[in-house]
Amino acid sequence: MKIGCYFGSFNPIHIGHCIIANTIANNTDLHQVWLVVSPQNPFKPSAGLLNEYHRLHLVQLAIEGIPALKASNIEFHLPKPSYTIDTLTYLKEKFPQHQFAVILGSDGLQNLDKWKNASVLLEEYDFYVYTRPGFPVLEPLPGRIKVVDAPMLDISATAIREMIKSGKDIKFLVPDPVKEEIEKNGYYR
Repeated sequence: MKIGCYFGSFNPIHIGHCIIANTIANNTDLHQVWLVVSPQNPFKPSAGLLNEYHRLHLVQLAIEGIPALKASNIEFHLPKPSYTIDTLTYLKEKFPQHQFAVILGSDGLQNLDKWKNASVLLEEYDFYVYTRPGFPVLEPLPGRIKVVDAPMLDISATAIREMIKSGKDIKFLVPDPVKEEIEKNGYYR
């Protein structure tokens, strides 16, 4: 099975994440998309991150009932911060029957040269890139990169957290079960 790993803090998961994951699952040769909740991204400060188990639960709520999407806590058991090459190496060893690929936005693609072992990643893995506003995909593309035609959404988890802190309604920005769980537990207040 070919599995796309969609790495993220998902702090919190929002409609944009869900639409991208589902679009890529439905419109590529990937059999499944795993939303890999990263406990700590090496490029982002960990301050302000909701506990990783709470974020994983929100992802599970968001994608419940969609067989092509799966929430993954694989990075919870690996050294922190999480590096894509280490996670993919571990996945390849743990699930040799699967082929893994990377899903990322064009904003992440622009920083790819800063990733740990970027040249190895580009040589050994397929990348499915969706365009983000303000980050055009520039040709020629290195490695095994495929640009996916997906909706261009400008939804920010940072902005959603700020809205929650300000007491504003986040309906339509996050799936309803995620909104209910955030409100019930007072997350991001």
